[in-house]
Amino acid sequence: MNPYQQKRRWKYSLLAFAVVIASGSLFYTSYLAKNIAQSERTRAQVWALSMKQLVNTYDNDFLNYVIAVRDSLTVPAIVTNDKGEIKYYRGLDPGKTLMKLSAAELKQKKQKYDSLYFQNELEYMKGQHEPIKLTVLNEPWLVYYKDSDLLSQLKIFPYIQLSVIAIFLMVAYTAFSSSRKSEQNQVWVGLAKETAHQLGTPISSLMAWIELIKSKFNADDDPLMAEMENDVKRLEIVADRFSKIGSKPKLEEHAVYDVVKDFVDYFKVRVSEKISFELSGNRNLVAGLNIPLFDWVLENLLKNAVNAIEDTGSIKVEISGNRLKKQVFIDITDTGKGIPRSKFDTVFQPGYTTRQRGWGLGLSLTKRMIQNYHNGQIFVRDSEVGKGTTFRIVLKSIKDDKQTAA
Repeated sequence: MNPYQQKRRWKYSLLAFAVVIASGSLFYTSYLAKNIAQSERTRAQVWALSMKQLVNTYDNDFLNYVIAVRDSLTVPAIVTNDKGEIKYYRGLDPGKTLMKLSAAELKQKKQKYDSLYFQNELEYMKGQHEPIKLTVLNEPWLVYYKDSDLLSQLKIFPYIQLSVIAIFLMVAYTAFSSSRKSEQNQVWVGLAKETAHQLGTPISSLMAWIELIKSKFNADDDPLMAEMENDVKRLEIVADRFSKIGSKPKLEEHAVYDVVKDFVDYFKVRVSEKISFELSGNRNLVAGLNIPLFDWVLENLLKNAVNAIEDTGSIKVEISGNRLKKQVFIDITDTGKGIPRSKFDTVFQPGYTTRQRGWGLGLSLTKRMIQNYHNGQIFVRDSEVGKGTTFRIVLKSIKDDKQTAA
């Protein structure tokens, strides 16, 4: 299992664990709310019976007891007759509706607002619970009630709790991720610079051996020696690439077509003859480039294209641009196995690879070098499984050439 798959499995495991915690919290809170709701209904029933006794009894001692029971109810309730006329209420304060009114408005509108307030509360109670039915003095009464403030708060508490936990986890994850990336960058920079240092000695030795062979065997015009020199120069470029990691590279003006052509000419003779290369496009576009790092970008993309082609195929590189937006486009198209649309962003993540022996770092490094060092963009422009893929690099054009495509 590659690092990307392990990372994805951990994400899914943590997500599943979070879902279990959330479900457990909601279930337990729902259980508590249900029990409290049942308790409040019982208390409402007791209050309703106390109201009945209050109306029917004339015993002062018992009357005081009934009043005490009635006044202990904290659940807001309204008693109506069968015609919907309000007889009694408990736990309601119509004054809250009028708090923002002036004294004159309060005196004028109090009765109207009181009536509207109780009617609104009654309609709300009808929607919450079934009424408790009583017969008082041969008249049917209906006792409506709603959840207490405590129960209402308990119902929304788990959502508030989960929101707070989610925000905390997001902040913690962001902080942890930033710290981890910072540590990874430090390790990467140190490793890269040490690699460049270690490559220096054997590269110098190879250059000396090539010069010795050329002088000893008069091989100055031998094409094999020329290719060996090219490979040694490529090693020098690789060492230079690693030495620049962690430092802000200097960008210089270069004709994009010429830079791409130089690398394609070097690269195509080192892959299978069954893969053809085609380079086309505008030769006059200029952008700020760091040659060692940009060659690395091209190398990763072309190697990726070669690996995607199982046997015979072609790789096309096209240079174009947008004069109005001052942009240069480099499209690299292969006839390989393609990428599913769902993986267009995933392919740039560290550790993602479809090869058994791959590290999954090539496209991740490519994206970093384009975005961080060349202030550009790279993305999968188009891909179809079984037919091929097109990667697009977008760079900022330095020269507003009239021949740039609009």
